Amino acid sequence: MAAPLYRDASAPVEARVRDLLGRMTLREKAAQMAQIERTVASPRALAELGAGSVLNAGGSTPRERASPADWAAMVDGMQRHALASRLGVPIIYGTDAVHGHNNVYGATVFPHNVGLGASRDAELARRIGEATALEVRATGIHWTFAPCVAVCRDPRWGRCYESYSEDPEIVHSLTTIVSGLQGQPPADHPHGYPFLASVRENVLACAKHFVGDGGTDKGVNEGNAICSYEDLEAIHMTPYPDCIAQGVATVMASYSKWNGEPLHSSRYLLTDVLKGKLGFKGFVISDWEGIDRLCEPRELRGSDYRYCIAQSVNAGMDMIMIPHRFEKFLEDTVFLVETGEIPMSRIDDAVERILRVKFISGVFEHPFSDQSLLDIVGCKEHRLLAREAVRKSLVLLKNGKDQKEPFLPLAKNAKRILVAGTHADDIGYQCGGWTIAWHGESGKITLGTSILEAIQESSGVQTEVVYEKCPTEDTIENGDFSYAVVVVGEVPYAEWTGDRTDLGIPFNGSELITRVASKIPTLVIVISGRPLVIESQVLEKIEALVAAWLPGSEGMGITDCLFGDHDFMGTLPVTWYRSVDQLPINAGDADYDPLFPVGYGLKMFQSDDGSI
Repeated sequence: MAAPLYRDASAPVEARVRDLLGRMTLREKAAQMAQIERTVASPRALAELGAGSVLNAGGSTPRERASPADWAAMVDGMQRHALASRLGVPIIYGTDAVHGHNNVYGATVFPHNVGLGASRDAELARRIGEATALEVRATGIHWTFAPCVAVCRDPRWGRCYESYSEDPEIVHSLTTIVSGLQGQPPADHPHGYPFLASVRENVLACAKHFVGDGGTDKGVNEGNAICSYEDLEAIHMTPYPDCIAQGVATVMASYSKWNGEPLHSSRYLLTDVLKGKLGFKGFVISDWEGIDRLCEPRELRGSDYRYCIAQSVNAGMDMIMIPHRFEKFLEDTVFLVETGEIPMSRIDDAVERILRVKFISGVFEHPFSDQSLLDIVGCKEHRLLAREAVRKSLVLLKNGKDQKEPFLPLAKNAKRILVAGTHADDIGYQCGGWTIAWHGESGKITLGTSILEAIQESSGVQTEVVYEKCPTEDTIENGDFSYAVVVVGEVPYAEWTGDRTDLGIPFNGSELITRVASKIPTLVIVISGRPLVIESQVLEKIEALVAAWLPGSEGMGITDCLFGDHDFMGTLPVTWYRSVDQLPINAGDADYDPLFPVGYGLKMFQSDDGSI
C-alpha cells in the first residue's frame, strides 16, 4: 500500500496539509490545537490523544541544572510518543528563549531587548537570533516564543525590558532577529507564508504580543490600551508587517485589552487585521492560560471554559496554550463543534495553519534532535557575541563633573579601587527575569562573568580591587582609593511581578551612592530593565553614570568600555524621566522635559553633546 501523500516530503506543503487534514477526526483536530506543559505531556496525552504541541513554563526543567543532553532526551522522548499516535503527527516543542536559551543552565545569556534597543544594531540582533537558534536546536527544541516586539510607552510596565524601545521605528528596525532565528527567506517567498531555512540551524519564531501590550493605561501588565485604531496601528502594530514579511511562523496574542476588548477574543484584530489585512498565514497562539482570562475576575478565571474556548477560537485563535487541563479542552472543543457553537470551517482553518507550520518546519522528516549540536550551547563564539552585545548596549549618561575633564576611561593601573553595591557580583541580577527561573533569581544561577570578576580580570596586575557590597564608613573614609565603582539596580522580575509605581533605586541605592561619592570619585553603573529615578543631588555628586540595562552573562562587555578598550556606542532607547510624576513620558510629547531624552548617549573619545 502506498504511503499517504502527507508523508511525501516532495509533495507541495498545501497538498500535504489537505491530505492530512482529510484523514483527521474532530477530536484529533482539536488535539492539534492544544499546547500542553511538559509536566502533563504523558504518553497518553501524546500517543493516544495526539496533543499538537508541548512547552515548558519559565523555570520548568527536566531536572535542576539539566544539561543540553537532558533537554534533548526529554523532547525526543515526547516525540517518540507523538509519532506512535494513529496518524504519527509530530509535536513542535516551544520555549521562552527570549535573551538566548535562557532556561538552560550554561547557555549564553544575551542582553535583554531594551539593551539591544540601546545598540540600535539590526545586524547584531540578527546574529543574536542565529546564535540563539543554534543553542535552542541543540536541545531538541523547535520553536521559541520570541521576539517580543512590544513598544513600551510606560516604564511602570513589568515587561518593559522585553521591549526594544518606546520608539516604534527602533522596534521595527530590530525585527531582523526573526531572520536570525528562522533564516532569511528568498526574495520570491510568498508574503505572510511561514518560513524556516534549516531544520538543523534554525527555529520557528513567534512575534508577540499582538497587539498593544506595551501601551496599556499606566503600564499595567495585561491591562487596557486606550487608543484609536490609528494610534494602535502607527505605534504598536508597526513591527508586525516586517515580521510577517520575513515569514514569521507564529504570532502570540496579548493578554491585554484594546479599548476594553481582550485581544484573546478580538475577531477584528486577530482575524480581520492580522490574518486579513496583514496577510499572516502562520498560526496564532494564545498566551499561557490566556483564554481562561476571558472569565473575570481572577477567582473565576476559566470557570466557564466552554465560553472561553468558543470566544477565542471563533475570534481566530488557532492554538491554545492551555497548558494543563488538556482532556477538558478536548471534550469541550468537540462539544462546541458538535453543537454548532464553533463552525467546523474555523477548526479546519486553525488546524491547516498549524499543519502548514509543522510541514515547513521539517519536523515530519527530522523529528529528533541533532546530537552533533550539543557542544554549541554556551560556546566561546556565542559568549564573545554576547560580550559584543553588552558593549554596544551600554549608554554613557555622564562623564566627569566638568565636560573638559572626563572621568572615563578608568585607569587600569590605579593603586586601589573600591567596588561596591548589590549588583557588582551577582550573575542573577545581571541577567534579570526569564533566566533559569521565570522571574529570575539572584546569585550564581548560571555560568558567566560578574562585573566584579570582569573588573578584577581587566585591571592592572598591581591594582588592589577591594570589594564590599555595602562598604563600612571606615572603608570609605580611610581606604585611600583612586576611585570607586558602585553597581546598583533592580531585583529580577517578570510580567506582573515587575509592575512598579515606585521606580527609585532598590536597596537604598541612592543612599549608598551618596555615602561613597561624597568621599571617593565614583562611577555608578545601573543594572535595570528600565530607567530608575536618579535624584539631582545624587547625579551631581557622582563623576560618571552608565546605564547597563540587563546585560546577561558576559560582564566583560562592561569593562571593555570602562577601561577604554572600546568606546561607548549605546544611546537611550527609552526616555530617562526625572520623576515618576512625569509618567507616561515619550519623545514627541508637547511638554517633553526628561532627565535624558531618547537618543542621548555620550562618547569617551570625542567631545559630544549626547546627540546622535
